Amino acid sequence: MRIVITGATGFIGRALCRDLCGDYDLVALSRDARKATAIVGPYAKVVEWDGRTTGPWAGEVNGAEAVVNLAGENIAAGRWSRTRKADILQSRTHAARAILDAIEMAKDKPKTFLQASAIGFYGSRADEMLDETSVAGTGFLAEICRRVEMIVERAERFGVRWVTIRTGVVLGTEGGALPRLMRPFRFHLGGHVGTGRQWFSWISLEDEVRAIRFLMENPGARGVFNLTAPEPVTMKAFCRTLGGVMGRSSWMAVPGFVLRLVLGRMADEVLLGGQKVLPKRLCEMGFEFRHRDVGMALTEIVRGEKHESA
Repeated sequence: MRIVITGATGFIGRALCRDLCGDYDLVALSRDARKATAIVGPYAKVVEWDGRTTGPWAGEVNGAEAVVNLAGENIAAGRWSRTRKADILQSRTHAARAILDAIEMAKDKPKTFLQASAIGFYGSRADEMLDETSVAGTGFLAEICRRVEMIVERAERFGVRWVTIRTGVVLGTEGGALPRLMRPFRFHLGGHVGTGRQWFSWISLEDEVRAIRFLMENPGARGVFNLTAPEPVTMKAFCRTLGGVMGRSSWMAVPGFVLRLVLGRMADEVLLGGQKVLPKRLCEMGFEFRHRDVGMALTEIVRGEKHESA
């Protein structure tokens, strides 16, 4: 059975390929085939695409068991200039449309289309408890998520089961936010950002991959699912826990105005805002998290990093 994956060279994509390669024939679509072959070549056949239009790659979609779209520019790679925001948005909407076009063209349509979104869909919502029934928020990230999710629903017209995953902050040492959060603690300069009262909805990389596979393989899963651990924490609590696991104090808070000076509006949406998100539908489907408690998750993740570097 063949699974087509975009964004396979990213933090989540690499882990997903490692997990699936023993049970499926994987095809990784990439704009840089040479780079992708070096990263995921042992796990997947690499096929080049431009992330915008259909082409020879679309033949891989025909007869596939599933298509998993994780493609998109890194939202935190730099300050949000007008050009940067356009790149972030278009990298997601163009990829989603191209895949839907390929699905429409396929004579033997894939059974499942799984699309990555994010809890940024909800905007910054203070202490409000959020699940999949909560309405979209405001801001740039919410707009990106809303527009991508609208595109994905086209799959319904072709008789293809669609799943949209709204992912929280994924914790792992190979990428994502955690290495950046750990860095100041290594120099005894760790602490929360802003007030620390903003909610931090997280999920371990292991559970992220397990949840994606669970939803992909479960024919009863359809629609939107939050991929976050069942026990969100505040930013202050997260940093205190991380410091404890690393044997460091969490004491050096970074004021919000400093972040705004450096990052502009990006600071409010990515660092200073937050969402208290629950994985209601995932739990109702019977998914069992291995990491529900952030302390347990961080202990295992950091210990694993130390073991690998030893």
